[in-house]
Amino acid sequence: MGATGADGLSGVSIRRVLAGGAALGGALALFAGSPYRARHATLDIERVAAAIAREEDHVTALELAAWIKDRKPGLRVVDLRDAAAFDVYHLPRAERIALESLASTPFRATDTVVLVSDGGAHAAQAWVLLQALGLRRVTFLRGGLNEWIDTVLNPTIGADAAPGPLAAFRRVSELSRYFGGVPRVVDAPPTGSAAPRVPAGTPEPPTKAAAVRGRGC
Repeated sequence: MGATGADGLSGVSIRRVLAGGAALGGALALFAGSPYRARHATLDIERVAAAIAREEDHVTALELAAWIKDRKPGLRVVDLRDAAAFDVYHLPRAERIALESLASTPFRATDTVVLVSDGGAHAAQAWVLLQALGLRRVTFLRGGLNEWIDTVLNPTIGADAAPGPLAAFRRVSELSRYFGGVPRVVDAPPTGSAAPRVPAGTPEPPTKAAAVRGRGC
């Protein structure tokens, strides 16, 4: 059993923490190539729970886009998807690191690591594991690559939106266009329709980005 900390909770073995967590099923595979780190990784549950409650575990697509655009020092965008998916489309500055290689990848203490997967689930699992390995400046892209596609490459707003949201959308549009996105002002959806009606002549979304939807976690 790990030593008890000042807060009364121990830093618990990562194996014991993840064993009963269905949401983290399969995450221990990340340690397959690093037996020493697997045995010695520990997780302070109270600290991690507090980080999650404060929403410090994730970053939004727009926040990440601003970091990339502003060339945030030490930023490492880690794409956890397979090589085929990465080749179809990936974020600017992204590097592909396979899940099973993540635990043995060297990171500097000054790195800001952002983990990316399709829908965010694998990246969330990897966040827990890197926390157990002692990394603190690590987050994951909240909605995964799908959120990036929706909010950075293809942001939309209704034509009847209030002035405040419209002003915010203009700022988002500038960021979107920097990454080759297609911001759109759409007509209100017809009665009984769940989808907005896009005006005629609106450019199609980027084809490569559309191809990555629905690939998995």
